[in-house]
Amino acid sequence: MTINFPANSASGPLEIYLEPLAGELAEVAVQTTRTNQNIKDIPTRIEALPLEELDEKSTMRPGDIKMLLGESTGIQVQQTSAVSSAANFRIEGLDSRYTQLLKDGMPLYQGFSGGLSLLQVSPLDLKQVEFIKGSASTLYGGGAIARLVNLISKTPGNKPELTFLLNGTSAKGADADGYYSQKWQHIGTTIFSSYNYNGAYAPAGTPFTAIPKTNRVTINPKVFFYINDKDSGWVGLNGTYENRLGGDIQVVDGNANDTHQYFEQNISYRFSSQLSFTHTIDTASQLNFKNTVGYFNRDLTEPGYQFNGKQTSSYSEVNYLYHHNKLNWVAGADLVTDELAVPYPANYFSYNYTTIGGFIQNTYKATNWFSLETGLRLDHNTPAPANKASGFFVLPRINGLFRLDEHFTSRIGGGLGYKMPSIFSDQTEEQEYRDIQPVVVTNLKAEQSYGLNGDVSYRNTFGDAVVNINQLFFYTKVDKPLLLEDNVYANAPGNLTTSGAETNLKLFIDNLGIYLGYTYTDTKQHITEITTTQPLTPKNRISADVTYEVENSFRAGIEGFYNSSQLLNDGTTGQGFWTFGLLVQKMWKHFDIFINAENLTNQKQTNWGAIYSGTIIDPVFHDIYAPLDGIVVNAGVKFKLL
Repeated sequence: MTINFPANSASGPLEIYLEPLAGELAEVAVQTTRTNQNIKDIPTRIEALPLEELDEKSTMRPGDIKMLLGESTGIQVQQTSAVSSAANFRIEGLDSRYTQLLKDGMPLYQGFSGGLSLLQVSPLDLKQVEFIKGSASTLYGGGAIARLVNLISKTPGNKPELTFLLNGTSAKGADADGYYSQKWQHIGTTIFSSYNYNGAYAPAGTPFTAIPKTNRVTINPKVFFYINDKDSGWVGLNGTYENRLGGDIQVVDGNANDTHQYFEQNISYRFSSQLSFTHTIDTASQLNFKNTVGYFNRDLTEPGYQFNGKQTSSYSEVNYLYHHNKLNWVAGADLVTDELAVPYPANYFSYNYTTIGGFIQNTYKATNWFSLETGLRLDHNTPAPANKASGFFVLPRINGLFRLDEHFTSRIGGGLGYKMPSIFSDQTEEQEYRDIQPVVVTNLKAEQSYGLNGDVSYRNTFGDAVVNINQLFFYTKVDKPLLLEDNVYANAPGNLTTSGAETNLKLFIDNLGIYLGYTYTDTKQHITEITTTQPLTPKNRISADVTYEVENSFRAGIEGFYNSSQLLNDGTTGQGFWTFGLLVQKMWKHFDIFINAENLTNQKQTNWGAIYSGTIIDPVFHDIYAPLDGIVVNAGVKFKLL
C-alpha cells in the first residue's frame, strides 16, 4: 500500500490497521559474531534456532540436545557407543573434533569433556542456538577449524518466569526440569535444574541396551548484575553428575552369570564457573570480559578394563567492540588452558596445553547492497607441533554480503583454520580409549584447513504465504589429517576434503508451516594418491516437517528424515532408511500437555543384521549408523506458574 502525505482527506485522521504477516518471526540478533547485530545484516552465514523452535524441541526430547542438533540440515549425530548411547555430532561430513561446541560463547565442552556433552545439555534453559557452517577460527581459535555451534542461555526478562516440565517415555525414561528467572532493579537471577532418569531398555529380542540405565542431576544458577547504565555482567555455576550403565541387559538388570558379563559404565562429574562483564564506554563502544573454568572427571569401566581422566580447563577473553552505522570493529585477546591427568598405566594420555591468541575483525557496510567482513587471528601454542617450531598460526578470514534486490541476498566467504594433534575423536570414543597409543604433539603436525562457502537466499510473500529458500555450497580441505591406524594416530600423507550443498525451503501460510531440507555431502580421503570415501558419511540426507500451530493454543506436527546408505569402517555398506515422528501439544495460560512419537516406522539397525561380532560375553561392536531403540513415545506436561 502506498500513501501520499499529506493525505487528501477532510474527514479526520487516516487510520491504517496492521496485522502480523503469516510465518514472520521476531528479528533475530546473534551473539556469536560478538556484535549483537541482526542476523540479516551479518556477512558471515549464521543459522539460528530461535526460542519458538527450542520450545518445540524441549517437549520432544527434554533430557539432551541430540535431537535438536540431529534434525538440523547438514548436521549428523554420530553414536559412538552401541550400549551407552554416547554420541558426537558432525557438520558437513567433518569429524566432531573439527567442530567447536560453545555455551554463551565459551568452550565448556572440548577435548576429553566433549565425549558426553550432547547427552548432558538440556534445552529448557536455552533461548537460541546459533550455527556457523564455515571457518570460525578468527574469533574462536583452533577448535573451530571449520564449524561452530553456540548455545545461548536464557536471561531474566521484564516479567518473572517459573516453568516446570515433567516427561515420561515408553523406553523407561523420565525427566523433571525446572527453570526460574526474575529481574529486579540492580540484580537478577536464573536457576535451572533437572533430573533425568532412564531404566535399562532393550527392544524385544536384543541382548544389549539400546538405552542405558541413566541417572543424571544438573543444577545451573546464575546471578546478573545491573550496576548502572554503563556496567553489567553475570556469574554462573554449573554442576552435573551422571551414572550411565549399559551393556548386556541381564547384567545391567543385576542378573549377571557366567554367560552374561559384559557392561559399560560411565560415571562423570562436570563442574564449571562462568563470568561475563560489560563496560559501556559510550554509545558506540564497549569493553567485554568473560571467563570460564571447568573441571571434568570421567570414569569408564568395562570387564577387565578401566579408564579414568580428570580434565581442568579455562578460557579467558577480553575484547573491545566499536559500532557505527557503516563500520564495526571487534578486537581482543584470549587465553586457553587445557590439562588432562590420567593415572598409571594410561598416564601417557596426560597433557597440558596453553594457547594465547589475539584477533581483530572488521565489518564494513560499503553500500546498501554490499557489506564486507574481514578478520585475522594470531595464535601461539605450547607445546608446539612439529611443523610450527614456534607454535604460531596466522588465520585470515573474509566474508561478503550481497543484497541483490529486496528478495535475493548472497553470502560468500572463506578462511583458514588449524587443529592441534589430539587423541579425541569419534573413533577413540568408539574404542573407549582402549589400546590407543599416545599422541606426542612435538612429533606431529597440526592439521590445517582451507574452507570456502557461498549461498543464495530468496524471500518473498504471495498473499498470506511467506516463502524462504536458501541454497548453500561448501568446500573444506584439511591437510595432513590425523588418522587412527592400528591404534596409532599419525599425520596421513595427503588431505581430507568435504564438499556439497544444502537446500532449505520454508513456506508459511497462516498457521501452517512447511519445511524441506536436503543435504548432499561428498567427503573423501586423498592419501598417498589413493582416494577413498570417508566412512559414516551418508551422501544424501532429507528432512521434512509440516506444522500447524495456533499461537499459545495448539501445535501439531509431523516430520520425516532420510539417510542414504553409507560406507562403514569395516568396508561394508550401511542401510539407507526413513524415520518419521509426530507431535501434538495443547497450550493453556499456565500449563501445556504434549505427546510425541519418534521413529514411527520402527527402523532399527538390528533389523538389517547384528550390531556385534564375537560372543555375548566379549562382543566387538560394529559402527552404529541407525537407531537402536525403535519406536519411542513420550508424553508430559509443562507448568508455567509465572
